[in-house]
Amino acid sequence: MQFHNNLTGKKEEFIVNAPIKMYVCGITPYDDAHVGHGRCYVSFDLLRRFFLFSGHEVIYCRNFTDIDDKTMNRAEKELGDRLRFKEIADRYINNFHADIARLNCASPTYEPRVTDHIPEIIQFIEELIAKGSAYQSGNDVYFRISTFPEYGKLSKQKIEDLYSGVRVESKQDKENPLDFALWKGEPEGEFWQSPWGYGRPGWHIECSVLARINLGEHIDIHGGGLDLIFPHHENEIAQSESLFGEPFSRMWMHNGMININKEKMSKSLGNFFVLRDLFNYFDPMVIRYFFLIHHYRMPADFSFDALTVAQKSYERLIRLFSVESDVDASTYQSEIVNNMIQFLADDLNTPGLFGVLFENITAIAQDKHELAAVKNILMNVLGLTLQPLPEQKVALTPEIQELIDARNKARREKNWARSDELRDQLLSMGVDVHDEKL
Repeated sequence: MQFHNNLTGKKEEFIVNAPIKMYVCGITPYDDAHVGHGRCYVSFDLLRRFFLFSGHEVIYCRNFTDIDDKTMNRAEKELGDRLRFKEIADRYINNFHADIARLNCASPTYEPRVTDHIPEIIQFIEELIAKGSAYQSGNDVYFRISTFPEYGKLSKQKIEDLYSGVRVESKQDKENPLDFALWKGEPEGEFWQSPWGYGRPGWHIECSVLARINLGEHIDIHGGGLDLIFPHHENEIAQSESLFGEPFSRMWMHNGMININKEKMSKSLGNFFVLRDLFNYFDPMVIRYFFLIHHYRMPADFSFDALTVAQKSYERLIRLFSVESDVDASTYQSEIVNNMIQFLADDLNTPGLFGVLFENITAIAQDKHELAAVKNILMNVLGLTLQPLPEQKVALTPEIQELIDARNKARREKNWARSDELRDQLLSMGVDVHDEKL
């Protein structure tokens, strides 16, 4: 097996001789999981499944950042009290579990919440202070960047270049503008008491601590979205390796971003798709299949048209593997099966795997052993259920009805350009309009 290690920037052989310890950064539960979350957790669910399929044990930890500015702001907005952040976190953790289960992602071995491990976080910070890697400033505690000369090695950035991008801080309590918060001081009596006063953890410290608790001081694979490389994962390395030495993680693996119409998905751009909304238009297995036909490290251009194409391809697989067979193909080997597995062993190259499948689809269909063996890979490694898709019905919302009415008006006025524009907009919402003669 070989996988791309973002720390070294190249593929490396991954020789397994013990249980694989894998940590993947989880969500901040202040809103429903979006399509980018779905891609990340399907990617690492695939990695875990492939290890298990290959006969290896996996200890998988994925956290919840259930205390954060975003959860507190949501609590303030909805409940009128930022200290009620736990109610917000509970709601969206429950929603996340439901959404990710529909994508057929298996539950991790451990799913720790930050708020359940405040004493361990405080202890970790105290150890960093004792080593001189962190310092108290007022009620805050910061990591001292100057004590970790390798800072920037994951993101391939030099410290001197980072200084040029630092904004002028309103708080002047840092020794160095690049130093980052391990503990954030809060008003007396709020959140948790610590040796530095009341407060709460900074964002980055939690993953170092939760990995230590559940997996140990050194792990095999650390994963997450590409957007987490800097500063989050860079800061995790600095914290953990300052305390425990190298390496914190043998491999750093990151999934590529989701693009909407060639632009990065973003709430600010209004091109943001929530998983549970998408499930109203497309079966979750179609969305999982869409993720899998793209290489996990590459950007994926997401659209309703792309999902429609993926659905047609997936339905073809459903038809192919709909034949029931009592053949046990778990140990069956052939050139086709071996080639598919070799693509997975080469940095989870799922496009290569599907290339082998579709190039040999006739031969697969004609051999019951081949058919059963390939089906076993698709279901148990790729996590596709291959069940017939239920008919997807789109709710006729006032917004959709307004667009339909506007399009009918444009057609009556023979404004065909406007009519086509509105039809494309409806299609992007999962509504296929069938016209009658005027």
